[in-house]
Amino acid sequence: MFVDQIKVYARAGRGGDGSIHFHRGKFRPKGGPDGGDGGKGGNIILIVDNSTDSLRQFFFNGKLVAEDGIAGSGEQMTGRGGKDTIYRVPAGLVISKITEEFDEETGEMAEVFEHVTDLTELGSEYVLVRGGKGGKGNVHFKSPTNQTPREFTPGGEGEEGRYHFELRSIADAGLVGFPNAGKSTLLSKLSGAKPKIANYPFTTLQPYVGVVEFSPSLRGTVADIPGLIEGAHANVGLGHDFLRHIMRCRILLFVVDAAGSEGRDPTEDISTLRTEIKLYSEELSKRSWCILANKTDLPEAEEHITRLKDRFKRVKIFPISANEGAGMDELRKHLAKVIGTEIKF
Repeated sequence: MFVDQIKVYARAGRGGDGSIHFHRGKFRPKGGPDGGDGGKGGNIILIVDNSTDSLRQFFFNGKLVAEDGIAGSGEQMTGRGGKDTIYRVPAGLVISKITEEFDEETGEMAEVFEHVTDLTELGSEYVLVRGGKGGKGNVHFKSPTNQTPREFTPGGEGEEGRYHFELRSIADAGLVGFPNAGKSTLLSKLSGAKPKIANYPFTTLQPYVGVVEFSPSLRGTVADIPGLIEGAHANVGLGHDFLRHIMRCRILLFVVDAAGSEGRDPTEDISTLRTEIKLYSEELSKRSWCILANKTDLPEAEEHITRLKDRFKRVKIFPISANEGAGMDELRKHLAKVIGTEIKF
């Protein structure tokens, strides 16, 4: 099961209370105060790790709780701090804090999402909520006028709150197209990714990211994202579940069925796809893009490709057959120029 957005509740550990204690010994029956401090509460920490690509773990456990600190004790012993609770999360995680405000239009409380951070770098750590401070023992309250203090401070409460986790795929290029355009086959030929491939709509229900090796020292990443349908900007079909995953791509690769299978018109498909992107995000519509006219191995493709070139004169068009491998070398050369990243050994 692929989960790319989830709401969670997070509570860090409470700090341990300070101790009220007085030293007692064989020759010191009325010793001074020696109550120790309480331990700090545990944090909840998120670590970006490539061993996971989904938020599935939070679907089964949406309550994140860290360990409380232990109270202090005599002989100025500080209580043990609560252990941090660590969760490994995929790169591309967007975190928002959820609060509630009164909506005058509906007359009800409504959730408000406040952006907190984006986690994109592998290995980076983020403290979602911090544990409370440990309380002070009575040893801190001794004074010339108060030799037997019975004061202490309780441990501080840990931070808590409700959060929205949203996963946005990290890839240099995103394959955009209607269902059955051949995106999954194309990704499998470009890289080592193995997305599910079949001849029916919505085979791809989750994004796949493939690493394309252009040379021993140059590579890039390409994402195969669920097929778009008209009205996606308004969350029709997979809607926003699709569109959020291309927000980070540097270039959009619009894949169309150049043979016009299933009665489709490739030229109209490109126009519809471009409109959906623009309606969803003006910023996204300004990204670099090109057209991959797929299925050129079918006889009907030639006429449609001519129409595409007439309609989109200023756009790079790559006639390809992902199934047969035709045109793939030229496409790889282009991708190497626009998304190729040097590998640091």
